[in-house]
Amino acid sequence: MRVGRKIAIGVVAGMALAGAGLIGLDAADKAFPPPLDKMGFSAEVLDADGQLLRAFATPEGRWRLKTDVGDVDPQFLRMLVAYEDRRFYEHGGIDPRAIGRAAFQLAANGRIVSGGSTLSMQVARLIEPRQGRSLSAKLLQVARALQIERRLSKDEILDLYLTHAPYGGNLEGVRAASLAYFGKEPKRLTVAQAALLVALPQLPEKRRPDRNLEAAEAARKRVLERVAVVDAIGEGEAERAEATLVPAKRMQLPALAAHVGEAALRKAPDASPYRTTLKKRVQEGLETVAKAATLKLGPKLSLAMVMADAQTGDIVGEVGSADYFDASRSGWIDMTRVPRSPGSTLKPFIYGLAFEEGLVSQETIIEDRPADFFGYRPRNFDMSYQGDVTVRDALQLSLNVPAVKLLDAVNPAKLLIRFRRAEVRPLLPVNETPGLAIGLGGVGLTLKDLVQLYTALANRGQAVRIGDGISGQPGEIEGEALLEPVAVWNVADILSGVIPPAGAPQRGIAYKTGTSYGYRDAWSVGYDGRYVLGVWVGRPDNGASPGLTGYGTAAPILFEGFAKSGLATTPLPRPPSGAVRIAQAQLPISQRRFAVNPSGLLATSGREPAPQIVYPPEGAHVDLGAKGLVKGGDLSPLMLKLQGGRAPFRWLANGKPLPDISRRRTNQWTPDGGGYSKLTVIDAMGRAASVGVFID
Repeated sequence: MRVGRKIAIGVVAGMALAGAGLIGLDAADKAFPPPLDKMGFSAEVLDADGQLLRAFATPEGRWRLKTDVGDVDPQFLRMLVAYEDRRFYEHGGIDPRAIGRAAFQLAANGRIVSGGSTLSMQVARLIEPRQGRSLSAKLLQVARALQIERRLSKDEILDLYLTHAPYGGNLEGVRAASLAYFGKEPKRLTVAQAALLVALPQLPEKRRPDRNLEAAEAARKRVLERVAVVDAIGEGEAERAEATLVPAKRMQLPALAAHVGEAALRKAPDASPYRTTLKKRVQEGLETVAKAATLKLGPKLSLAMVMADAQTGDIVGEVGSADYFDASRSGWIDMTRVPRSPGSTLKPFIYGLAFEEGLVSQETIIEDRPADFFGYRPRNFDMSYQGDVTVRDALQLSLNVPAVKLLDAVNPAKLLIRFRRAEVRPLLPVNETPGLAIGLGGVGLTLKDLVQLYTALANRGQAVRIGDGISGQPGEIEGEALLEPVAVWNVADILSGVIPPAGAPQRGIAYKTGTSYGYRDAWSVGYDGRYVLGVWVGRPDNGASPGLTGYGTAAPILFEGFAKSGLATTPLPRPPSGAVRIAQAQLPISQRRFAVNPSGLLATSGREPAPQIVYPPEGAHVDLGAKGLVKGGDLSPLMLKLQGGRAPFRWLANGKPLPDISRRRTNQWTPDGGGYSKLTVIDAMGRAASVGVFID
């Protein structure tokens, strides 16, 4: 009876002590939690698809990329568990069988043959490094492993190991190691690559393949010969993997889009990872082109490139300088954002306005001879003149005098107003009003401004707001189009016929070049039916570079950029309704030659006022039965009325002349469909008036 009572008391006391111990352990666990969230990660800049463009080292100089089990090859995970901790998914932080085996091997061999550490214990050591291999340190590691198991799932424990495991030097984590030794993310690994990544963390410095290749090969072999690993990868795979060479060099981690990455970091220092609109394939291609071009450029010359989606406004590729780290070229300056003289790259918009207002057609003859515009005497780039040329040839040859004549006719202020529709405001010289010099580059524009303007030419006249590569709210700009579709088609039809630079194949793009005064800036901007690419070459200090030209320097980079971008060429937009190339003989008399008087002004008569369309009024919605039109049916005719002007009159609907020239101030036009239409009348003096109407 007394014995039974003593046993009962002992049991109760033991249970009390155990309970007290558990309470004490639980209190200690809460009071001294493991430091799971105190180690920072490398900031990452990602492309639109989540691919790594650039990583920044941690403040202590470590490459530590956050990694989840979903970021690595499943076969690597199986090999890791098989080699390091076979019962990882069964134990609660410590593996008594592994510890017993390690102790027995130590006693039998007098040295450590295998460790008893579980992956949970290794994670404990990684997040809280110990100074020595003392018993107290080991006990702390065991306690931390138990704490970690209480708090995290098995996958979350693996996440920590994959992120923090040491791989030699300043590499931490399997992603950094895979990028450094294989040049790729660990999502898809060969057996040989996976085995090396399993082997290195045990002795990362001694097994670094870039420092001790033989030790790395031997460590990988031990992994491949482990029975559990063989079971995980299958028979025969180990032998094939052993025959694969171990990489002997460490590669640089991705460092693409340097300027965009720096801007993202400044914009939101704690927002990593930073998602951009860039596409890695495009960015790699453009930077490859920039690097090759740099070798051919003269000293101190830099370059910049911007490629944007003309439909969405997303920047898909951006190069801010020839080399971010080249001090001799001021590589740290992002030249996509610096205003410079755009040279002749604004001429397509001058011609577009002239087409829109019915002043000229592609085959209109225009003079390229010396002209004086109240003291302003533009000259061509080569100081020569072509005489009589067509408007098409004048734009393709980038002749200066014809462009200034057309700008004088359409009004420089009107050109700048149109640019505002694209949310682009060129910088004018201080205290100066818009003058004719803006047609030849007498304003300041950034490369991004220029690309944004050209999105209108690739997008049927409607410009889109391009972003900053990070966010910047890209998208369609509300309001009126920069140019009308027919005018845009005429410009594209001309620019797509410009001869490519020497050695460049025809790529189905329309493009324009420009060279600023004094050979300071070389430009080339091109577009297909989807993307716009702009290129600038020059000195960041705005110094002159004799021999620098848009056609000879920037255009070859443009064509190579399109080729290396990896993007398929999208055909230019189809001609809109009414867009046709009219032969010179079929042009109305007033459009066969663009005439100016000796002062450089359009010829006018003081006897009759300029023509004015009085019906339909600008912006009117005219109901001609388009909404209820049966297929194959005809709309009702629209009455046209004008005042002023000198007969005869030529009417144009959407750029296409109506059949007859009339001396009357009334006419009729039957549309071929509903929607927006542009009506223009030209009198015998070449003066024009236009209105836009909606046919309902």
